Amino acid sequence: MRETTVHASHEQAHPPSSSLGLLVAATGVVYGDIGTSPLYTLKEVFAGHYGVQVNHDGVLGILSLIFWSLIWIVSLKYVLFILRADNEGEGGVMALTALARRASAAHPRLSSLLVLLGLFGAALFYGDSMITPAISVLSAVEGLEVALPGLGHWVVPVTVILLIGLFLIQKHGTARIGILFGPVMVAWFVVLGALGVYGIQRNPEVLLALNPWWALNFFLAHPGIGVAILGAVVLALTGAEALYADMGHFGRQPIARAWFALVLPGLVLNYFGQGALLLEDPEAARNPFYLLAPEWALLPMIGLATLATIIASQAVISGAFSLTQQAIQLGCVPRMQIQHTSSAAQGQIYIGVVNWALMVSVVLLVIGFGSSGALAAAYGVAVTTTMLIDTLLVASVMLLLWKFPRWLAIPILLGFLFVDSLFFAANVPKIFQGGAFPVLAGIALFTLMTTWQRGKQILFARLDETALPLPVFINSICLQPPHRVEGTAVFLTARPDAVPHALLHNLLHNQVLHEQVVLLTVVTEDSPRLPVERRFEVEHYGEGFFRIILHFGFMEEPDVPAALRLCRVEGLDFSPMRTTYFLSRETVIPSKRIGMANWREGLFAFMQRNSNSSMRYFQLPVNRVIELGTQVEI
Repeated sequence: MRETTVHASHEQAHPPSSSLGLLVAATGVVYGDIGTSPLYTLKEVFAGHYGVQVNHDGVLGILSLIFWSLIWIVSLKYVLFILRADNEGEGGVMALTALARRASAAHPRLSSLLVLLGLFGAALFYGDSMITPAISVLSAVEGLEVALPGLGHWVVPVTVILLIGLFLIQKHGTARIGILFGPVMVAWFVVLGALGVYGIQRNPEVLLALNPWWALNFFLAHPGIGVAILGAVVLALTGAEALYADMGHFGRQPIARAWFALVLPGLVLNYFGQGALLLEDPEAARNPFYLLAPEWALLPMIGLATLATIIASQAVISGAFSLTQQAIQLGCVPRMQIQHTSSAAQGQIYIGVVNWALMVSVVLLVIGFGSSGALAAAYGVAVTTTMLIDTLLVASVMLLLWKFPRWLAIPILLGFLFVDSLFFAANVPKIFQGGAFPVLAGIALFTLMTTWQRGKQILFARLDETALPLPVFINSICLQPPHRVEGTAVFLTARPDAVPHALLHNLLHNQVLHEQVVLLTVVTEDSPRLPVERRFEVEHYGEGFFRIILHFGFMEEPDVPAALRLCRVEGLDFSPMRTTYFLSRETVIPSKRIGMANWREGLFAFMQRNSNSSMRYFQLPVNRVIELGTQVEI
């Protein structure tokens, strides 16, 4: 008997997109990062090291650049365009990479290149995840220097305490306080807009910056710094990728409507309000965000800004957990222990290794850089590179999967690519001004990911060299039948057409076979989820031997016992007390054989030893598992 799995499209079950609650929730989770950019963007632009004068033409030129960057990159590229490139409702660089891999399946070299691009984009996301909490919370607490000048030396200690507290509560889950995220961020954007109107009415001339001529004129008037200033303007765009990454939680329409109805107006009004303040008082460039607020509102604004930046940091941390889970499922990183912090929300997870690594990195960044201005020099490199990678991946999807008309697709993609390249070029000098940190972090993580992938390929190749074909083994069993015992033995194996080493070792040492022997392979698909009724491929070889392939989406958790209980196959009994799971654990030994460089082999062996066990990953019952080891030279 054989059932072939057919991968059907999965429709995300989102609440109605017009739901006010969904819009509020999307605002709280999706827009925290980009929503806190007004805290530091104009302060960085006019800090002095870019050479932009705080005068009429300079202010209007910068405001026009920010406005049209928000329109072109966020509104047009991400909200109206890339959000449509969903992988069955899921978004983000890993989901897009899976989609691009599917699109380029007929072109192996292109597919490999796109996967590498996606992995590098994912690695850079972690670098961004380190900088975002540091610069956001630091810029909010810096309001103390404006409100209470004598407390400036407390900015870094207070920031560190807040961030450490944020990371410490992760393992307890954020479901309870998460209810407040949406309302707080809605209040934040309303206050942003109100402050902006308060500033604009004092100098309505700033509204002239809505004319793109002022952006073009800035480039013409400042040929030396025209492109370089985009390295500061990009700070207004940080967090744009979150729109796409969080699509699986809320759907495209709520994210788009929240952007156009609340977030974009709030941001634009606030930037223009700060610009009006600068036209009136150029000295306010030292902190235009807080100096825009009336004196009586300064301390409440510091409190609200701190809450908003903590929420933005929480969204980034949760995004790092989700991205890691996807990367584990797709086989890009070693298995790690994943803890669920909510019984109601499947997406509420905690990964200790990621959490503590992020915490140490963020605290070191705050202490090392000491101010949001210094951190701004490091911010933008990872963001612009990820934006560029998104464009390249989407291009492959448009041209190869959607079969978009080339006469229409190519001009659009070239437009996106041109603007992304300008922003990327403007941020390259930042690598030598502190921006090397996210790049080095990204390169290190990319090296770990590619080493893990390549190491697994070599490991499987070495195991295949000594593998015994299943039909040959079954024939030998027929000729010399061993003693059979009651029950079902499930042998997990990555190779469905070969005899698992655990099966050979068990037969060699114990001289028995179970009545039913199942060779089980778990496959993670490029789709985020699969219908339960199409999860199985089953083949009966006779003599009590079965081959089962379980298919899971990359957003699903592979609960093997639960899935097998749904597999109704005559002659198989997966009752908990009659089923024993056999695992093979390979101990990798670096050698001089052709494979990887020695240091990469050693690195892979270290990751292999410290990866989470298959027993925990596949949620196998502890008292029904037998693990057999083998040594493999790579």
